[in-house]
Amino acid sequence: MTGLAQYRQVSAVSQVQDASPHRLIQVMFEGLLTRLATARGQIERRDYQGKGQSIHNALAIVDALQQCLDLERGGELARNLDALYDYVTRRLFTANVDNSVALIDEVVDLVQRVKSGWDAIDPKERAR
Repeated sequence: MTGLAQYRQVSAVSQVQDASPHRLIQVMFEGLLTRLATARGQIERRDYQGKGQSIHNALAIVDALQQCLDLERGGELARNLDALYDYVTRRLFTANVDNSVALIDEVVDLVQRVKSGWDAIDPKERAR
C-alpha cells in the first residue's frame, strides 16, 4: 500500500469513528460520488478492469445506503429512497456492461439530488 493510500485509509477510518449517524450517510454519499467519478474517468480511458472495480465499490455503497433505511418508521420517504436505490443499482449494472458514461452521469445527478436534500437537513433535526 502506498503512503497516499495509507493516508486515505486512516483519514476515512477516523472520519467514520467520530461521525454522527447523519454524517455517516454524508460520508457514504461522498464516497459514492467519488467512485462514480472514478468509474466515469476509467470508462473514458478504457480502463475497463478499474471501471468494474469502481462500479462494484459504488454498488456496495448503494447497498449500504439501502440497508440503512427504516422502511417501517420511514414511511413514504424511505420507500421512495428504497425504490430509487433499486433503480440506481440497475442503472449501474447496465453502465458497467455497456461502458456508458451517460448512465454514470444519470446516476450522479440522482445521487447529488438526494445528497443535497440530506445536506440541507436542519442540524437540530439531525439528532432525531
